[in-house]
Formats: sequence, structure tokens, C-alpha cells
Amino acid sequence: MKGIIFTEFLELVEAKFGLVMVDKIINQSELDSGGAYTSVGTYEFNEMLQLISNLSNNTDISVDDLLLVYSEHLFKALITAHPNLVEHFKDPMSLLATIENHIYVEVQKIYPEAQLPTFILEERTATKMVMVYKSDKALYMLGKGLMMETFKLFKVKATITFDKLNDKGTEVRFFINKL
Repeated sequence: MKGIIFTEFLELVEAKFGLVMVDKIINQSELDSGGAYTSVGTYEFNEMLQLISNLSNNTDISVDDLLLVYSEHLFKALITAHPNLVEHFKDPMSLLATIENHIYVEVQKIYPEAQLPTFILEERTATKMVMVYKSDKALYMLGKGLMMETFKLFKVKATITFDKLNDKGTEVRFFINKL
């Protein structure tokens, strides 16, 4: 997992819960990196699981809710750092429809070792999309949050619901309805 995911997560934890919490969750985790991350480094996904699980345990906020809050922070950081990823899109549905063949191509140029989930577009109309998320990391709530932030960026209202296609959450069908 790319280091930017870790550095932005720890920045969020510091901003929302303080530096003491950052130190606490790092010390509670068994991290090969020792909790020292660079945005361009690559780290084990297990480290992110430990950090977010320990944050959840210390704050009594569910991992899913933390992922939604984190997605807002991460989206803003990515758009600030790489505005070219979204600048030529006119609406959120067009952007989401091109995750695989445009956004991911550009992300791979910036972060060549990034391991990205798959989003399969099953259906698209002017006001509705159905996409299937697939990833062994089961971070579908982060995906949902990033989709929600995409709609906010374009100042468009939408509902995003999902059905887990398996118990692990490694395959999830998203239903996106523009309001």
C-alpha cells in the first residue's frame, strides 16, 4: 500500500484526535515500519489495518465510520496534489465511469506500485450507475466515501448504497443515484 495512504491517515488522526492519539495507535500496533512513513514509500496493508483498528478501539468509532471520515480527508489531499486527475470532467458520473480507464492510468503514472481496487461498471444512465468493487483489502467504505466526495466536488447530490456480494466485503455492488 502506498505511503501517501498512511501519511494522510496519520495527518487526519493528528488533526481530529491529537498527536497523543497518533503515538498511541502506533505504539499499540506491531509495525515493521515502526510507524515511520513517507508518501512515496510502499508498506504492508496489515499496518493500515492495525492503525485503523486501534484508532477505532480507542475512540469507539467504527472502522467503517472512520473510513468515511478518512475518505473526505484523502480526497481533498489527492485533488490538491493532483488536480489534473479531475479537472477536465464536467460531472461526477463521467468521472466515476472512467475510474478504470482514466483515473487509474493517471494514478499508476504517479504511484507505479499502487495496488488499486477494481471497479466494474455494470450499468450507467444519466442519473444512475451500478458498479462492482473488487479488492482483497475490503476497503469498500473508503471507496464509497471517495465516491461521495466526488459528488460533493461537483456540487451534485446523490445517494450511494451497496450490497456486499460476500461476507468479507471484497466484492461489493454500489448503486449510485444522482438526485
